Formats: sequence, C-alpha cells, structure tokens
Amino acid sequence: MMKQRHSICLVDDLPPGERKIVQIGRRSIGIFNVAGTFHAIKNVCPHQGAELCRGPIGGTMLPGLPGEYRYGLEGRVLRCPWHFWEFDVTTGEMVFMPDPLRVKTYEVVVEKRPFLEKYTVTIEANEVVLYL
Repeated sequence: MMKQRHSICLVDDLPPGERKIVQIGRRSIGIFNVAGTFHAIKNVCPHQGAELCRGPIGGTMLPGLPGEYRYGLEGRVLRCPWHFWEFDVTTGEMVFMPDPLRVKTYEVVVEKRPFLEKYTVTIEANEVVLYL
C-alpha cells in the first residue's frame, strides 16, 4: 500500500522545542521539533492508553556510577501524563527499558517548496509532511 501524503504545517510554525498534535483518520499523532529535526509518534502510551503527547517534555537523569548524577537527553524525553513513564521522542523507546515497550513512530519529511527555505539532512524543505 502506498503511503499517503499529509501536510502538517510550515517548518516556521513549529519551532524547536515545540509540538503539535494532529488527527489523521483515526490516529492521533504528536509531531515534535527536537533541535530542528522533526519526529512523529503515536499519541497513545503503551502502558495504559493515556494521551502521551500531552505530557511534559524535557530531559532525565542518566545512569552512571554510584554517586554520579548526570542530566541529559534534554528536549527528547516525553513523560506520560498519567504515570510519568518516559519515552524518547526520537526513537519511541522507553528511556530505561527500551525492549519491552515502545511508542509507534512515523517518518517525517520536510518537502521543498520554491518559496520556502531549503533544509538538508533527511529534510527536503520548509514544509513538515508526514507519510503514513
């Protein structure tokens, strides 16, 4: 089955650190701008079905040696609003138990439009587009 194109917004409408929740058919999907790179995840926590993308986003404490405290992954860690389970929006994986549960992720591309600024990496231009 061929993926359908869904235009979400212009790049400038979703600045770094921001999110947008969209409804595409029966799917609720969160689109996140993490330091200029766009990511999309299903808006359902795999634990008990909360609207995951409405939770707070920030960083988390990273594992280390005894007595060592390090904070990291700033802007990538989404916490479920019900039970504060943490997921990395760039991968969909749980932060500290990546194997058992993960959130469905979707490919996001930015398509080139002649009147918009062009981007490199895996982004094609200045319009955030989601293919499902």
